[in-house]
Amino acid sequence: MTSRRPWALSTVVTAVSTTALVALAAPANAATSTEDVDYATWQKDCRTVMDQALPYLQQRIARTGPGEKQAIVFDIDNTTLETDFGFKFPQPANKPVLNVAEYAQQHGVSVFFVTARPGILYAPTEWNLEHDGYQVSGLYVRGLFDLFKDVAAYKTAQRVDIENRGYTIIANIGNSATDLSGGHAEKTYKLPDYDGQLS
Repeated sequence: MTSRRPWALSTVVTAVSTTALVALAAPANAATSTEDVDYATWQKDCRTVMDQALPYLQQRIARTGPGEKQAIVFDIDNTTLETDFGFKFPQPANKPVLNVAEYAQQHGVSVFFVTARPGILYAPTEWNLEHDGYQVSGLYVRGLFDLFKDVAAYKTAQRVDIENRGYTIIANIGNSATDLSGGHAEKTYKLPDYDGQLS
């Protein structure tokens, strides 16, 4: 088994810059230990959550109202990308999440990404997502002044902006409470972070 990489997002920033409502709780059988989690366990736990999200999305997409523009909002680090496990650039997609995104994309749902990554990482992040198979309808990164704001409030404001563009956010998917709090989504799905071990 591959162990979780014990490096922080700051290392990712350096590496990149030098090279280029179901659940707010984790699934009942998800690992919750504060010890380092292995890759296979993380993937199994991510799959458990996405196996709950997909049937909902299939039903909700089938009920699209006339003229309704549907959207899903995703976090990036350890949600759509394997940040703490993909020790390379581009970072691999988190496959259970990519499968859900691909279903949505194939059925006309716009995919938005709201991340706490700083604006300097916009271009490599967008390229990484598209390289992995995500169709980026919008990518929200933190500008200079956003770096001093509460992360949850910042992310909520970005979802409000997406709604103001005429979208109905049918799902919001992330691995941290700050990704999901604040409303402005019909359903939220929380991937495991193992008591904050994963960024």
